[in-house]
Amino acid sequence: MGDLFVIIKNYNFLKTYTMKRITVLFCLMLFVISVLRAQNADNKWAIGFDYGTLQYKGDLGDQIFDWNDWKNGYYFSLHRYLNPSFEGVLNLNYNLIEESGPLMTEANRFYGKMFTGELNLRYKFNNGFFLKENSLFQPFIAVGAGYMGGKSSGISYDLGTVPYNEHVGSLDFYYGIGTKIKISDRVSWQVELGEVRITKDDFDEATTLRNGNDFFRRIKTGIVITLGKTKDSDNDGISDKKDQCPGTPVGVKVDGNGCPIDSDGDGVADYLDDCPTIAGVAALKGCPDKDGDGIADKDDDCPDVAGIKEFKGCPDSDADGVADKSDKCPGTPKGWKVDENGCPIDTDGDGIVDEEDACPTVAGVPEEKGCPAKENKKPVQVEEKIEPVYFASDKSYLTTYSKNKLNKLISLLKDNSDYMIEIYGYTDNTADDAHNMQLSQQRIDSVVEYLTLKGIASSRVIKVKAYGESMPAATNDTPEGKQKNRRVEFRIVENGK
Repeated sequence: MGDLFVIIKNYNFLKTYTMKRITVLFCLMLFVISVLRAQNADNKWAIGFDYGTLQYKGDLGDQIFDWNDWKNGYYFSLHRYLNPSFEGVLNLNYNLIEESGPLMTEANRFYGKMFTGELNLRYKFNNGFFLKENSLFQPFIAVGAGYMGGKSSGISYDLGTVPYNEHVGSLDFYYGIGTKIKISDRVSWQVELGEVRITKDDFDEATTLRNGNDFFRRIKTGIVITLGKTKDSDNDGISDKKDQCPGTPVGVKVDGNGCPIDSDGDGVADYLDDCPTIAGVAALKGCPDKDGDGIADKDDDCPDVAGIKEFKGCPDSDADGVADKSDKCPGTPKGWKVDENGCPIDTDGDGIVDEEDACPTVAGVPEEKGCPAKENKKPVQVEEKIEPVYFASDKSYLTTYSKNKLNKLISLLKDNSDYMIEIYGYTDNTADDAHNMQLSQQRIDSVVEYLTLKGIASSRVIKVKAYGESMPAATNDTPEGKQKNRRVEFRIVENGK
């Protein structure tokens, strides 16, 4: 009895000591995982469900890779993503063990129902150094520790034919290899092979031989399912914690950092880039501007020469309103009126442009600055004075009364073929000088047009001169005076003999 008491006492001491060690180990591993988790990028959790077997090797036999002696095992695992290289795994396992072995008969089998709880730390090779993190195959190695316990029964080898039915338990250490095979973003298939080493040699109640503590080979396969949903506010496929460009518009393609693709590397994302395959400038929506005129080459009719927007990027060197590429008279002085070809206008067609023609509406000669050639002319004294014609304020059209006056002048010219006429135009002071000068010329033009219409050749109009408001006939301080100043006057001359 004394010996039995000592055995029981020693057993209780070892059991208490072992449980303390397990408690300390669990606390240590939880601390390690909590530290690593603080470095986690996405805090992803997953659960695994596996099926396999636990093969025994010990004093009574060797089941290692003995597929004829397969006993079922069921496994549940909780996975914690720590960082691209490490993953923490909590394993909860249930296994059946049955072995007759070379030292026992079929009737004296060793049976076991074992439960295991382990914390494992996996090193993953799909960490960006060896394989991409989202690669199809995701191999790993694992180490860990935990506790294996359960119920063992059979015929004791040490006590001959005495049956036993005992609760057993031991600290265990694990190491293994395996791989995940990616099925989808959330589901992977997993295969794992490893060894479980225990610290006690009494699971099979065979301690006599003491060839070393029993150990087990674990083989399992199953699925791992990622839990929860990684937060991705802009739905670009990159989690918020990894997304360097949050707020990307829906549907825009992004790179591994969550930033919109910029194919030409010009700093303008493709979805905002009007020229996504050619490097350009941000101010032109990513399009190039070779001549630096602020007009994108794709919209520039003259991409190699700086121009202006009005002419689609082409220059207008003489600023006459006609682009250089269409200007047949480049270098026109600034301010000159030009036609659609960029050439100065010559209203009377005498070869002298209006800007240099003293008589722009009457054909003339260069010697007279575009006015008709001078002849030896002298004034004509006519019996009836040719009166001026008058105009409404700021108008140049002829009234019926004015036309009747001109009809007398026309009759005189038709009756005397040697008579020539000079015409002078005036205004009041109502508007500014430039406007009045233009208005007085328009009044002359109206008179010349009427004379020509009535059969007087334009060659008989030998001089026209617009004076604007510079030579008033009366005061501009009264309406009556202004009326007298809005006029066209005439001078009849003839060739000298």
